[in-house]
Amino acid sequence: MSNRIITISREFGSGGRTIGKQTAAVLGIPCYDSELLEKIAKESGFTQDYVALAGEYAAGGNWLSQALSARDYQGHSYQDDLWAIQQRIITELAEKESCVIVGRCADFILKDRADCLRVFIHSDMEHRAKRIVEQYGERPDSPEKRLRDKDKRRAAYYQFYTDMKWGNVHNYHIALDSGALGIDKCVEILANLY
Repeated sequence: MSNRIITISREFGSGGRTIGKQTAAVLGIPCYDSELLEKIAKESGFTQDYVALAGEYAAGGNWLSQALSARDYQGHSYQDDLWAIQQRIITELAEKESCVIVGRCADFILKDRADCLRVFIHSDMEHRAKRIVEQYGERPDSPEKRLRDKDKRRAAYYQFYTDMKWGNVHNYHIALDSGALGIDKCVEILANLY
């Protein structure tokens, strides 16, 4: 029997990482998030901080700035190297064991696998702003600006490397509103779908 995979794509502040980790715990399977960063950093030789930013966020806020940033005369960048390593590691993890993979375009990388449930976690701006202030210690005066910036950079990265629109419902099997449903209900739904 092949391994079953859940990929979690998410808006910043929606609780997607928490939902992924809790779903994996309920199912008794590994969740790859920071662990994935460690693997990519170790193999690439880049720091985990660099991998965290360059492996999921565009340098600027659109695909054009992504296409032009830090490229050599042949159009190649270190971020391209990270993309290749990230693809390979995610594919190997899916071949090795059932797991939950958070972010890193895993939904796209594993899109042709019949045993992969592709999930998008989202929520309204108010819920996400409140969450990043409470959970991440974001300054309460303008968390919406940070949310918009992170989502914009994540969308640009996704479009550049996948040629698809991040958050488009057609890329996922299910989209869950964590603000309306709550974290626990999202975990319950995913565990039941597994």
